Amino acid sequence: MTDNLVSIKSILSPELTLTGVPGSSKKRILEQISHLVATNHPNLEEKDVFNNLLNRERLGSTGIGQGIAIPHCRLEESQQVIGALLTLEEKVPFDAIDNEPVDMLFVLLVPKEATSEHLDLLSQLAEKFNDADLCKKLRSCQDSAELYKTIVED
Repeated sequence: MTDNLVSIKSILSPELTLTGVPGSSKKRILEQISHLVATNHPNLEEKDVFNNLLNRERLGSTGIGQGIAIPHCRLEESQQVIGALLTLEEKVPFDAIDNEPVDMLFVLLVPKEATSEHLDLLSQLAEKFNDADLCKKLRSCQDSAELYKTIVED
């Protein structure tokens, strides 16, 4: 799957791959993601990332089921596609389609004009996270380095 249009390795950095992230709610997790992204991409404003992710969630949850969410949005200021992968310390209610709480998120931020690329990436991610064996491997990673290595090598 990684040789399709864009590989996860090309949009995900080790700095944006974290295990055991604490968070008590969907909003708090999105705040943490926004802070993390803005810290690693100084051209992006934390509040813009957060507001865009939150607004997208208001349109409908990005929880795709089986404890996984793919929060995503387009950003005016972004010049590149940015991915972030997080596993959570504990499951958080996310209004997912199966009503199950979420413990793994792949965040996708794309430039404002990248509409078809955005949809292609979402499709690729949904397919990848539909693989129960991969998800089990990702959830069992002991640290962020192992999580990064596991997702980019699959």
